[in-house]
Amino acid sequence: MRGLLLLAAASLALAGPALAGQPVMLKATLFAPDGVVTLGDLFDGAGGAARVPVASRHGTSVALNAQVVQATARRAGLDWANEEGLKTIVISGAPVSPAAAAGGVTRVAAAAHGNLDVLTYARNIAAGELVAPEDLVWSKVAAAPADSPRDPDALIGFAARRPLRAGAAALTRDVAAPQIIKAGDIITVSFQADGIALSLQGKALAGAGVGEALNVENTQSKKVIQAVVTGPGRAIVGQAAQDLKAGRSTRIATR
Repeated sequence: MRGLLLLAAASLALAGPALAGQPVMLKATLFAPDGVVTLGDLFDGAGGAARVPVASRHGTSVALNAQVVQATARRAGLDWANEEGLKTIVISGAPVSPAAAAGGVTRVAAAAHGNLDVLTYARNIAAGELVAPEDLVWSKVAAAPADSPRDPDALIGFAARRPLRAGAAALTRDVAAPQIIKAGDIITVSFQADGIALSLQGKALAGAGVGEALNVENTQSKKVIQAVVTGPGRAIVGQAAQDLKAGRSTRIATR
């Protein structure tokens, strides 16, 4: 029996290195000339996984979610530690100078002669549809719109307020938090302060996302109050609601 246990332990020890992923480093210069971004375009030392596709590039560049890239690499047997803590990786269609990291975002360096990189939409996006990393590309313009975000995370994961056209400059006001409460939903509205906690059932009179205000009709008294959404089927009133709403407004203003 002891011999079998030793044999099993030895087998596991030998299997360990085989199960570990091949460590790789993100390339200093990122570009995908053929329109398909592969692991070989992203990483030095990708080896046999170099031809594994990650995304398609439909414009001059494509923004990739770093966590998605890391998971794709792991499935292909590669281990990217992402020690820089990058959130987004931007791949150009042509060689550029080494990409600069700013605020956890890797993006293509600005062109010479005063041209600027501005986020634009890679495809038409319907109202209410969530913006994905592959929906954004960097394009060259003479001047950036005042409401143009410099960080793709200001748009990724948010819902389009209106139909958005492919090629148009992306603006912060184009998107809003995804609606998790719809008009007509029965939700719980809570109040808590100084050790007092109260709650009531109400009908949402409009749709809203987390941190957004909406009118709620008390199902018993029919009185309409304003509450701030905290999650699916939940909203709050009082000072906590005002603090949450103010915090969301500040975050949007400083994107």
